[in-house]
Amino acid sequence: MFQTSAPKLLIGTECARDAVKSIDKASVRIALATTTFRADDELSSNVIDALCRASKRGVIVSVCADTYTYLEPRGFNFTSTKQYSARAYHALKLERKLKSSGVSFHWLGRLSNFGFTGRTHSKWLVADDTVYCFGGVNFDGESFTHNDYLFRLNNSDFADQLFAQHTRTIKADKSGHAARYCTIPLDKSSTALFDRGLIGNSIIYRRACELAQAATDVTLVSQYCPTGKLSRILHRKHAKLYFNHWQNTKGVNTAMIRFGMTLTHQHTLYKRDQYLHAKFILFTMPDGSRAAITGSHNFMFGSVAFGTREIALETTDPSIIAQLEKFFKNHVQ
Repeated sequence: MFQTSAPKLLIGTECARDAVKSIDKASVRIALATTTFRADDELSSNVIDALCRASKRGVIVSVCADTYTYLEPRGFNFTSTKQYSARAYHALKLERKLKSSGVSFHWLGRLSNFGFTGRTHSKWLVADDTVYCFGGVNFDGESFTHNDYLFRLNNSDFADQLFAQHTRTIKADKSGHAARYCTIPLDKSSTALFDRGLIGNSIIYRRACELAQAATDVTLVSQYCPTGKLSRILHRKHAKLYFNHWQNTKGVNTAMIRFGMTLTHQHTLYKRDQYLHAKFILFTMPDGSRAAITGSHNFMFGSVAFGTREIALETTDPSIIAQLEKFFKNHVQ
């Protein structure tokens, strides 16, 4: 593996500004995958303008975003179509802007016949050999303000393989196909984990369960309450859980978190006002060693059952774990 620099954790606003610099420096290729993609503030507009500039100077630019961008319900008021029409209008306007600049743009999930199936929840940006991933930041203004991060790393081998995964994701989505999970080693201590849309087939959730089962101490940070087998394991462990309380959320998120907490009898230690969108688990093993999983997966069984596409990093790298612990101390605890 060719690693030129250690992965660096960047919170949402830092990530947005840094991404623009990398996009403007790119000379060969750019690939962006995100769940939600909007031009709804200065930071997100700057990212979009940088993508357009890159395409116009001859860089291969491929962008894919999930249709959840314009279908996402703000609540359960399905009788009001004005909000949905406005979101769809702005989404299609953004699509036209990108395509008019030569960007290859694709909406993912259009073949899904149900709102929560066929979703792509992965987030990554490849700009030549610079990669942003293994966190939860989506590329829109609201997401940049959330309590969240992405890691930036310079790894030409992984950038090649992630660009290939990006292409496969678009091709599979166009045909309505899903695939078994896959893994890509980054180095001796870190492995990228990909859930590729096959229902009930999540390497990320499975590894979270296996590591939690083996650990003596577990700290989980997520947008949502963990559910399924993982939740049952955490009940038996010395586990500290930090996720948004349903009383501090709105719409569908309120319903999902309230249902999860009622179903699992889990409680959250998260008390901050800022909306928590980060997703990682820290594990301490019986021999004192440490491990972590960080990425886009919220550690809910629903993501497994619905075959959601996700990306995560499983690592024992002390420098990565130290950055997650620092984020936890400064932004979560």
